[in-house]
Amino acid sequence: MPAIVWRGRTFTYADLDAAVEQWPHLPARDAHAHDASALELPEALICVFAAARQGRAVRVEDPATRPDRTEHPNPDAFLLVATSGSTGRPKPLARTAASWVDSFPEFTDISGIRPTDTVLITGPLHATMHLFAAVHALWLGACVTDNPADATAVHAVPAVLRDVLRRMPHARVAVAAGSGLDDVAAQTISAQEIRLIEYYGSAELSLVAARVVGEQASLQLFSGVEARTENGYLSVLSPYSALSAAGWFGVGDLAELTGRELVVYGRGDAAINVGGTTVIAEDVERILTTLDGVRAAAAIGVPHAVLGETVSAVIELDGTRDLDLVRADARAIMTKEALPRRWTVVQQLPRTASGKIARKALL
Repeated sequence: MPAIVWRGRTFTYADLDAAVEQWPHLPARDAHAHDASALELPEALICVFAAARQGRAVRVEDPATRPDRTEHPNPDAFLLVATSGSTGRPKPLARTAASWVDSFPEFTDISGIRPTDTVLITGPLHATMHLFAAVHALWLGACVTDNPADATAVHAVPAVLRDVLRRMPHARVAVAAGSGLDDVAAQTISAQEIRLIEYYGSAELSLVAARVVGEQASLQLFSGVEARTENGYLSVLSPYSALSAAGWFGVGDLAELTGRELVVYGRGDAAINVGGTTVIAEDVERILTTLDGVRAAAAIGVPHAVLGETVSAVIELDGTRDLDLVRADARAIMTKEALPRRWTVVQQLPRTASGKIARKALL
């Protein structure tokens, strides 16, 4: 079983182990960390595992938008990563190896990913969702690849997932994260006899809750994770948190909690107040992306002299239908508050490295 198959190169687990062992050591007194940020995926993963073996920290960041790190890494830090930047400039994060590895057994049980699987990585490793997927796969003994034709499992944001599964003839497991999964996409994927898992988390917290679509109606908190809401906003206490998010951490999302069942409505800063009615941008986006002809959508609030705000939609069309037909479909199913007053069609919406829409870039 190969460990990595990437751009025509194949690394067996023996090759991987040898490369990890041969990776250069930093000087014993050097306070700097290894840096995998600008490396190709195979070398980046070798660097990450070499850092773990050497007991050193490793940076996995976007070389184009590195976060400011004004302090030396915490001596307990292993991964030096960053938030995605979907709500602003990326913020530096540091986490221990245990904050991920301790969650791997439960995630394996929920996802059903096996050592015999080939896991497709759909974005750069500096997006922590992809780094988590790759490290988990190698921890498990599975294979990491960039080739959809050979992959049996994949982690991706919903918009990417819908597209990539069309090119995965052997797909067995699909893991959706990063933004909410709309019901139409969930039903379409599940109908293909693919095990579909949706999880909720963040760069600061890692895994918070998950569900197997078709088996569970709501997200279920992971073992050891506690959550609470205050004025509708979610806070989490988790053993999987980054070092800076220790203790109760305010996520910034609006949510509802019933026992250990979690429903997440979206970013609090994406709540649009339309004449006293709160409209959640993510809810609007989920509806719009179910419409025929819409490939992707973003919803933002724009000031209005009477209503306070109204909803504006920025969408990508797939070329099968024109905007007038899409707007007519939207009018037929959306409430008057949620229905966009203004529509803009673009070739490509701005996205973060993980594939999430960078809504702030549209404001």
